[in-house]
Amino acid sequence: MTDHGGGTWVIDLDGVIWLAQQAIPGSADAIARLRAAGIGVLFATNNALPTLAELVAQLAAVGIPAGPSDLVTSAQAAASLLAPGTTAVVCAGAGVHEALADRGVTVVERGPADAVVVGLTRDFDFAMLATAAAAVHGGARLVGTNEDATYPTPTGLLPGAGALLAAVATAAQSEPVVAGKPHEPIVALLGHRAPDASLVVGDRPSTDGLLARRLAVPFALVRSGVTGADEKELTVAPQIDAADLAAVTDRHLSS
Repeated sequence: MTDHGGGTWVIDLDGVIWLAQQAIPGSADAIARLRAAGIGVLFATNNALPTLAELVAQLAAVGIPAGPSDLVTSAQAAASLLAPGTTAVVCAGAGVHEALADRGVTVVERGPADAVVVGLTRDFDFAMLATAAAAVHGGARLVGTNEDATYPTPTGLLPGAGALLAAVATAAQSEPVVAGKPHEPIVALLGHRAPDASLVVGDRPSTDGLLARRLAVPFALVRSGVTGADEKELTVAPQIDAADLAAVTDRHLSS
């Protein structure tokens, strides 16, 4: 990561940059202004469904140039928990398959396996649940990309990876190890990729707020995602509370 005089902002994607890939107004311009001011930007997402190339393309589509090195995902964090040469049953989408392949982990259709990795997938069904639970009963370690119960879209909240993980954990009678925000695996990745982190921007205090606390940097809460404008009971109190990323950027650059 390049050393930035203004440090690096760790910025969430869903609910901050976009809602189901529909750009939140002002987000692309905010990123451009931050970069022009010498502030680094590292996108950190709990959404393990897309591949890195898909995320780069989605960012480009909303007017934000980026490369794979500008992204840290919960899929990568989950993969970091598995040793190269091990095996995994995957109850997740393409992003997890990619991260495991990059790590040198072999994906198998069913147990026995060293791990079961659960992330967001729209293909979740009873057969997948049964296969994942059986592998855990057979000795596999249960790893979740994240425990976000919901996923924000322009038309409301959809079930998130945490909902699928809860189903597998219940069926397997097992406590999962969780890799994404705000847990240690992604904290470690971010500490390596952005040692100059100066702010976390996110829409979910229970993940982004706790992540900021664990990185020992301030937390900027935006109300453009899962946390509504009238929500007062927050898991972590933000140092900055604003409508969206554009408002956070305005406040910072004008101070």
